[in-house]
Amino acid sequence: MPSPIGRTSAEPTGHMTTRSLAITLPVPPTVNHQYATVNGRRLLTAKGRQYKALVAQELLVVLGRSLAREPLLRTLRHSDLSLSIRFHFTSPLRRDVDGGLKIAQDALCEALQINDNRITEIHLYKEHDPLRPRIEVALRPSS
Repeated sequence: MPSPIGRTSAEPTGHMTTRSLAITLPVPPTVNHQYATVNGRRLLTAKGRQYKALVAQELLVVLGRSLAREPLLRTLRHSDLSLSIRFHFTSPLRRDVDGGLKIAQDALCEALQINDNRITEIHLYKEHDPLRPRIEVALRPSS
């Protein structure tokens, strides 16, 4: 059975070189489930925190398998970056393409200990996959 945030496979998948990272992650919670307003302040919900923790855990697994980990992290921490996210939703009409951008970007950058202000280029794509909802993320130095 899928987790509340969509993870259906047991093993995270990803690929990295000394200059790029590609990883498949669960679709983030909807914007309405990411943040709550409490006493006039916007706070990350439990689902949002759970999503960020899952991204960190999956990145740790993928990074741990690679000899390119340290050179990649050095490159990413000292370069302007290009972020590409391909959203694969169960329905083409239920989600906006940009609704999951901020939490996915924040989760990825926090887990990699990269300031998200290093991202100078963003590419978003919306696909339909009713059987395998996911996001495919690529991070590399911008050209």
